[in-house]
Amino acid sequence: MSTFVTVILSALIGYLLGAIPFGYILVRLTKQIDLREFGSGRTGGTNAFRAAGIPAGVLTSILDVLKGACAVWVTRALFADTVSAEWLPWIEVTAGVMSVIGHNWSAFIGWKGGAGTGPNVGWAGAEWFPIVPIAVVAVLAVMIGIGIASIASLAMAIAVPFSFAVLYLAGVEPYDTTLAYIVGGIVGAAIISWSLRPNIKRLLAGNERLVGPRSKRKRRQAESSDTD
Repeated sequence: MSTFVTVILSALIGYLLGAIPFGYILVRLTKQIDLREFGSGRTGGTNAFRAAGIPAGVLTSILDVLKGACAVWVTRALFADTVSAEWLPWIEVTAGVMSVIGHNWSAFIGWKGGAGTGPNVGWAGAEWFPIVPIAVVAVLAVMIGIGIASIASLAMAIAVPFSFAVLYLAGVEPYDTTLAYIVGGIVGAAIISWSLRPNIKRLLAGNERLVGPRSKRKRRQAESSDTD
């Protein structure tokens, strides 16, 4: 099998896995709500949380991460023995990045989807597992402290290529032998940033949506002001 065909197949595998709309399915089954028409219109964990509560949001987030990870794992299992060691990281990263694209523009639900944070963390975690706990801590800190999901997504989008760049420059094997992981991280960050354009505009305007504890505190403050 030629390297070109392998790249195409890995891209297809990544896209199809990423395109599985877990958030849409879970919320549709539990609340009979179409996530595409609720809240932000996205199918990721944050909007699933808004529509169906914490269990749906957490489960959606976990499954979205696993989509990206599975894209790498399946590609590695299928092609590790058929391509050179030099090309394998590029093929795995292709599958990972395509899982982000599939998640954001799923052919199964009319080319709608999420912002891509879950599968982006997933494929990166399949290549270097510490990125997963880093992501969990960073996201929780931002959600609890700042309460803005888009900032958490953008922070993690930047953290992925930054982490791989540190590994590359520090000479950590096998991350120091290829630029594939850094390039994949940059492309993933670009895709996520593109998908978050409306959120970035609201951030700049100072009216981005709040979620989590800060959102509750703001509602309580508003209710308290109304009763004064």
